[in-house]
Amino acid sequence: MQLYNTLSAEERAQLIDEAGKQRLTLSFYAYAKIEDPKKFRDDLFIEWNKLDALGRTYVAKEGINAQMSVPAENFEAFRETLEAYDFMRGIRLNVAVEHDDHSFLKLTVKVRDKIVADGLNDETFDVTNIGVHLKAKEFNQILEDPNTIVVDFRNHYESEIGHFKGAITPDVETFRESLPIINEQLKDFKEDKNLVMYCTGGIRCEKASAYFKHQGFKNVFQLEGGIINYAKQIKEEGLESKFIGKNFVFDHRLGERITDDIVSQCHQCGKPCDNHTNCLNDGCHLLFIQCDECKEAMENCCSTECLEITHLPLAEQVKLRRGKQVGNKVFRKGKSENLKFKHSGELSDKPLAVAEKTKDIRQKIKVKKVLLGKAEHYYVKAQVGLFVIENQELNVGDRILISGPTTGNQEMVLEKMFVNGTENSSAKVGDKITFEVPFRVRLSDKLFKIIS
Repeated sequence: MQLYNTLSAEERAQLIDEAGKQRLTLSFYAYAKIEDPKKFRDDLFIEWNKLDALGRTYVAKEGINAQMSVPAENFEAFRETLEAYDFMRGIRLNVAVEHDDHSFLKLTVKVRDKIVADGLNDETFDVTNIGVHLKAKEFNQILEDPNTIVVDFRNHYESEIGHFKGAITPDVETFRESLPIINEQLKDFKEDKNLVMYCTGGIRCEKASAYFKHQGFKNVFQLEGGIINYAKQIKEEGLESKFIGKNFVFDHRLGERITDDIVSQCHQCGKPCDNHTNCLNDGCHLLFIQCDECKEAMENCCSTECLEITHLPLAEQVKLRRGKQVGNKVFRKGKSENLKFKHSGELSDKPLAVAEKTKDIRQKIKVKKVLLGKAEHYYVKAQVGLFVIENQELNVGDRILISGPTTGNQEMVLEKMFVNGTENSSAKVGDKITFEVPFRVRLSDKLFKIIS
């Protein structure tokens, strides 16, 4: 009985590409009393694994919170696995505006103390006494009321790239930080103002609205289904979007565009930009906004210090990280003295630029490929890359793809190669090969053979 992943992210990506089938990115949550979260977790994993469902899910005694990628053909079967439980019958599934087949590459279902880390003692107030749910049209209408205060319950790196016009955007890194700050900031408006709140998919507002009603706020409202559902409704109903920019999402995409407005800047050069990236240095992984030009110049790094570290031998990089906090504690959420154009807290509603039109991601032509191996070295002066073949054979004349977070996707035809130091027309598993590459190759790059 399989209860955990057996494939790496690279292997899963390869299988997805070979299948060539559309996947849907979606999210959902439900508060409910779950007696045995461990058994619930295992049962879900078994059923979802059968459907090739991928994603990240948290389960606790208080309910479930999930972000998933599901094959479109298995969507209804996936829904049935949820509706097998009474508390998820008729559950709303927030389907993404944009889809990426690689949004998730593993199925992770974890048991947690809470499905959202809110830092609240649920025994001290009625968590079921929530605010009034508003659909997109109703939300737009209440925003026009001068008696309304709208609050963004997301973190600074989320609101920076997109938010509702006129919203209070707390300068916080976690949801739990925002609750006491907003309570103090709005303490004089508990009786006579409409407190209207929103978040990505609605789950944070479920708890926040109950908390603020407990704190004495009389008129509490929340956006039903969050920004994800709002974007869907305004598109279907032809409504004006009061949200501007991108909606940050917690998967490979790191954002989906709601309007063409770019409201943020590249943190390194100040150019209008709203594309997030993680610093390539494994000892940093700072989340920040980086334009294509800076990405190329800084090789996906947030600073010259990190850039220099990524050029060191792997053993030296590991040595520098020794003794530091590891795991998720390594990752920092977008605040550093190196980021000269970082903005958080009170944000402007004025667009800085208009995003270029791109094809619907579902209409992009897929390149079917098979993973051959990985980069081991790049000889800069000779412009020669060294790769180790770990899977299948490679022959002169094959179309190949060198891919990595900084390199991007570079296609070329293999015209000549050396196998284990000798010129040869064919290489097999275990061989080390070298050939000319007219661009810089990095240790994070993978070598693929294009098969169609």
